Amino acid sequence: MSKPAAMRLLDTSLGAGPGLRSRIVERPGLALAPAELAALVEDVRSVARSVLGDRELAYGVLSGDPETLSRTVLTVVYEKRTGRPVAFNALAILDAQLGGRPVEVLHLGLVMVRPDVRGSGLSATLYGLTCVLLFIRRQCRPVWISSVTQVPAVVGMVAETFSDVFPGKPAARRSFHHERLARQIMQRWRHAFGVGDSAGFDAERFVITDAYTGGSDELKKSFDQAAPHRDAAYNALCAAELDYGRGDDLLQIGQIDMAAAGRYLGKVAPADSVAGLLGGFALLMAQAALLPLVHWLDHTQPWGSLRAWKT
Repeated sequence: MSKPAAMRLLDTSLGAGPGLRSRIVERPGLALAPAELAALVEDVRSVARSVLGDRELAYGVLSGDPETLSRTVLTVVYEKRTGRPVAFNALAILDAQLGGRPVEVLHLGLVMVRPDVRGSGLSATLYGLTCVLLFIRRQCRPVWISSVTQVPAVVGMVAETFSDVFPGKPAARRSFHHERLARQIMQRWRHAFGVGDSAGFDAERFVITDAYTGGSDELKKSFDQAAPHRDAAYNALCAAELDYGRGDDLLQIGQIDMAAAGRYLGKVAPADSVAGLLGGFALLMAQAALLPLVHWLDHTQPWGSLRAWKT
């Protein structure tokens, strides 16, 4: 598969905390030469081995499948001093439709952190920093995100980092858009997060039943094994909605928008990250002056009832 000549893909490094740097590569299956791609996949597998031991995952980026890697945004965190990979996030780009128009959904995907560096806030960095960069790359237009998990800590992190998340906070409500995207993801993309064809989906509660049957079997946890959230409401939500013996997951749908990006940059982004230092100022400028002009001039993108000229 060759990269289209007009496609500009993200491949950048940023600070990820004291002594750490992150490399973020958009669609590495298209962007990288075979040898460089193989080396990046091996870095990811080394982190997975530190977490899983002799167990193996048979899906996603760990398979090394070029087609999967061509619709993935891969974030790998390294120690600056040794170059050792210590964490990764594989964010999948899922195609869907809303209102007859194509939309991209950024699926937060698989996150793993070496046991000896856990507790340093890397999970929020892995999820949020990549999404903020892609949000800015997409002209700061709201971008839909999805997440599949049975871990209360992740459920709460998604609900508090992103906007309009369902299920999430106690006051969260399911919208028509939430339901349409959830059904499309379950119909077309369940293989992207290791859920087998036999798994069920409760569209009222956004619960995937018997989810660990499509390659993600080794990730199944009991409620006691799953990391709790500091807010007991998310622990209670998971305990009430999920059958951990059967292996259920919550499917969360939300958005990254200007408010979510501002929350992330203000509270979570590492101090040594370029995005953390400059993002707040850039977002304010975009919101106040540049963003309306950019949207108005780009006739290829929807902008409500406003339209730019077409010639």
